[in-house]
This record gives sequence, C-alpha cells and structure tokens, in this order.
Amino acid sequence: MSKAGPLATILSQAPVIPVIQIEDVANAVPLARALLAGGVRVLEVTLRTEAAFEAIRRIQAEVPEAIVGAGTVLTPDQLDAVANLEAAFAVSPGATPALLDAAAGSPVPLLPGTTTASDVMAVLERGYTHMKLFPAEAVGGAALLSSLAAPLPTARFCPTGGIDQEKAKRYLALPNVVCVGGSWLTPRDAIRQSDWNRITELARTTLSLREQNPQ
Repeated sequence: MSKAGPLATILSQAPVIPVIQIEDVANAVPLARALLAGGVRVLEVTLRTEAAFEAIRRIQAEVPEAIVGAGTVLTPDQLDAVANLEAAFAVSPGATPALLDAAAGSPVPLLPGTTTASDVMAVLERGYTHMKLFPAEAVGGAALLSSLAAPLPTARFCPTGGIDQEKAKRYLALPNVVCVGGSWLTPRDAIRQSDWNRITELARTTLSLREQNPQ
C-alpha cells in the first residue's frame, strides 16, 4: 500500500523546504511569517532544541497558512508527540524498523530518511515512495540520486544535508527529486538579529528554482 498520499502534496508545494532550528520560541512566529511572505509555506521545525514543540504550537496557532512539520524525529515516542501536536508531517534522518512500525499506525505522514540503495529498498517495501536522502552531499549527492533513478524508478526524494541554493539547482534538475531541504533560508545570524526581511528575500529567491528545473 502506498503511503505517498498527503505527503506527496506537501512536498510539491515549493522547491525548497526550510530546515528550521529554533532556539528562542519568541522567534517562531515572526520567522514563519517572514518565510510565508517570501512564498514558502511548508516549514520543517527540527526537534533539536527544547523550544521546538512550543515553536510548532505557536506557528500552528498564529500562522495558520503555514504547513508545519517536525524534523529530526528519531523515536516512536517522538512521533507520538508530533501526532499529539497534529503536525502536518514528520521527517526522520533515518528509518529504523521501530520508527517505521510506529509510523504505520500514526496519523502523521512520515518522510523517512535513507542513505543507501538498501535503505531505499527497505522503505519502498514498507509502501513509501517519498523519502529523504541524508546527509545528501556527504553520501554522494546529485550523482548518487541520478544513479538510483534507473534501478529504483518509483522512489522520489527530498535530499537534505549540505545543500545551498546553487547546489539545489543540480538536485532539482533530476526527475526523482521532488524538492530539497535546506537551512540556508534561515541563517542563525539573521534569526538572532530579527532580520526578517533578509529571510523573506532568501525564501523568495527559491521560488524560481522549480521554474528553472521543471519536473
């Protein structure tokens, strides 16, 4: 059974999904509004900080136009917590059997992480067609994804890890790449300085990437 469903729709919203690490929950809403002003609606808030869950709650409440997911979901318990928040999606850096078992019964669509052809085959067997490649640049990048396209034609990827705007163009030119994940849209210094205009401009510049590389 395919698990593409709503996840495929979410991933097709924009060529880049910002990977967001929020240290101060007070920055969550203005950051989300800045990205939205630049045309980026799908936001991945990573669970790497203590502020993450509250940041997701506040964005959901105050920026309802945003599609907010949780990143760096590592365990079934974290996936349950994300489901309790009614997050739009979850992203994991890898895909353990325990996490995939939990995802099978979760209302939150999971974007499982893969690194190798064996990883891709394992999540395909579980019914997933959309997955993350992580850490993309470190494990072979666009060349790896190009090589996987022929033997694994049903797999669709959101590569993340070490990607910037220039590198994103190479990934988005590939037929098996739906979007990319990147932290360059939300630089830490811009967040610390509340430079929301800069973040809006960075978001706006990503929108043409898909036009340059139509799928």
